[in-house]
Amino acid sequence: MDRRDFLKKTAALAALGAVSKFAAPLEAAPKAVKKSGNPDIVVVRNGEPVEMFERLIKELGGMEKFVKPGQTVLVKPNIAWNQPPEMAANTNPELVAAIITHCKKAGASKVYVFDTTCNFWGDTYKTSGIAEAAKKAGAIVVGGDSATDKKYLEENYKEVTVPGAKVLKKMVNHNLVRECDVFINVPILKVHGGAKLTCCMKNLMGTVSKEYHRYFHRHGLNQCIAECCSFRKPDLNIVDAYRVMIKRGPRGIDNSDVKLLRYQMGGTDMVALDTAGAATLNVPLRSIGHIAVAKSIGLGTTDLKSLNIKRIDLKK
Repeated sequence: MDRRDFLKKTAALAALGAVSKFAAPLEAAPKAVKKSGNPDIVVVRNGEPVEMFERLIKELGGMEKFVKPGQTVLVKPNIAWNQPPEMAANTNPELVAAIITHCKKAGASKVYVFDTTCNFWGDTYKTSGIAEAAKKAGAIVVGGDSATDKKYLEENYKEVTVPGAKVLKKMVNHNLVRECDVFINVPILKVHGGAKLTCCMKNLMGTVSKEYHRYFHRHGLNQCIAECCSFRKPDLNIVDAYRVMIKRGPRGIDNSDVKLLRYQMGGTDMVALDTAGAATLNVPLRSIGHIAVAKSIGLGTTDLKSLNIKRIDLKK
């Protein structure tokens, strides 16, 4: 790293440090000044996954704002781990199904569901409940464990160039990311031993091959996460924070790792949503390197007070 890059990174981390003093549960954070127009972020709490999503997508302008008739949609949950829904290692299957249903109602011709998994995809897709829920909602469920099937890898993944990248100049990612008309990112919010936080940006590691999972870890995880996200930014991000993993992430060990939070967040800015996610879990922003890098390369903002955030409590 040269002196100029060092100074830029230091400045980015300093800016994050200024925000991190507000890193308390999101409802206790300073409220943004109310602004007119559509919200940048919608936060819904105290409901079940489907009812929270129904309210969230309505406040964002409806799925019709993001999906047009005849378009193909990729819904990208976290399906990485062979864990049941109550362990909060993977995205809530009811939320995934609700998103698919809204995409179909908006006129999507095809809705795909996919993830490059950590455990064997045949197990994770089943145990998470996502494969069954997605199929019932009308989606095409695409297998994701490329490392165990070289033919699948050759047919479904392609090496691409990442424009402007310093470290991740090339990567092998799934064809659906490039070919779909609409890309919807559906991470689950949780702590992570390496990246400190799993939210919108970290979830996009699941679009690349397992070979490149290893590359990320060997060549600078935070830089690679941010540069991966720059390749194709999702059109919509829906953050599942119904159950959250508060320790021993990303897989978890037992129920003591999980808290029932009953939250959901949505918007188009991955950096802002990850910033909100960090505040929600009390993870200091200065500890999450990929947020600093993403902000420095112009992928989004960490200044939540500058945004129009609509907070909705379904119990009120």
